[in-house]
Amino acid sequence: MSRIPVVVRGTDQMLQMGVIAALRFQTEIQLLESQDFPEDGVSIVIGDALDEDLLKVLRELRAEGCRRSVLVVQSLDDTEMMEAIELGVSVLVWRSQATSTRLTNAVEKAAAGHPELPPDLLARFLSHMARVQREGVGVTANASGLLNREVAVLRLVADGMDTKEIANYLSYSERTIKNILHDVTNRFHLRNRSHAVAFAMREGRL
Repeated sequence: MSRIPVVVRGTDQMLQMGVIAALRFQTEIQLLESQDFPEDGVSIVIGDALDEDLLKVLRELRAEGCRRSVLVVQSLDDTEMMEAIELGVSVLVWRSQATSTRLTNAVEKAAAGHPELPPDLLARFLSHMARVQREGVGVTANASGLLNREVAVLRLVADGMDTKEIANYLSYSERTIKNILHDVTNRFHLRNRSHAVAFAMREGRL
């Protein structure tokens, strides 16, 4: 059986070294020191929390062609969970449970294309997806190029809600709402939120 190429990334060198030490003698794992991501490899991304710095690491891996990532963090809210999944995370391990055996199993799951979330997070994920289907705030795009969740945010902007109110209403973080609005205005070369609302109305989405 061939060994699975693994690259360890993160924002804290001590945490990365801990993962490397835990996997160094696992016969199923081939640890790579190169910064180049192998086509058939798995990345392990570790940090305290999924902050902007760790999201940047995931985006960079995605740009390098990584499609199989294991995320190791202390905690994760619903919005962060969805962001992680969108960036290629298929297996999540809580840091408190990140033993060498658990990490090896996580890498094998990711390499085989078998997603796995901790039981508590899986329940939240299923609840979130049910709400997405019920309220139509998923990420599917339509002919106008706007994603459903972008339309949902713009609809609430049109209703006069501020960022905090929109975040609470949609169960997203304020950072995510700001990122959604920023993406819309940049992608369609719009000046501001009002212009974005007008664009969505013109496209028949509001």
